[in-house]
Amino acid sequence: MCHALLESPTFFALLLHIDEEFAEAARQGGCPACGGVLHQADYPRKPRGCPRSWRAAFERRYSFCCAPCRRRLTPRSVRFLGRRVYLGVLLVVASLRHSGHHPQAAALAATLAIPLRTLRRWQTWWREQLPQTPLWCAAQGAFVPPLDWTQAPASLLARFSGDAADALVALLRFLSPLTSRSCRLHEGG
Repeated sequence: MCHALLESPTFFALLLHIDEEFAEAARQGGCPACGGVLHQADYPRKPRGCPRSWRAAFERRYSFCCAPCRRRLTPRSVRFLGRRVYLGVLLVVASLRHSGHHPQAAALAATLAIPLRTLRRWQTWWREQLPQTPLWCAAQGAFVPPLDWTQAPASLLARFSGDAADALVALLRFLSPLTSRSCRLHEGG
């Protein structure tokens, strides 16, 4: 089950490692505007839903600033989904449980300190806003037959292969372009 991953130190280490790889690739690529050298300029974060043992590692969002032109470059992330205060993995797992008003949704929301209205807002994002993003518009042809958006994110997660951890990481990687300003549309929640 995906919710068991919320207690897995190995899973959180994997998310951190993937973000480190995204950050290093972005840094080595240089400034997309002028080609200048990028300097570390991380954003502080207060990630809700992060296990206490991982909080220190998740309190920074990798970001860079160009030395010559001062433009900021924030690489993709699997830990954070845009500017949301909850971890991206929580947005998926809690929304999975809330899909179709799962009987344990209220218990999970209480355990993770996520208000039910936030879960409803996330459901709106999955079902109405995500299908309108440039990311989905470009990728939807690869998802045949079409997704049942009334069951999102479960219907989307089911399209990624592997065990629960592999499928969840693949989904977070798929969504990662939305975490960078260059590809994001309809931020919400």
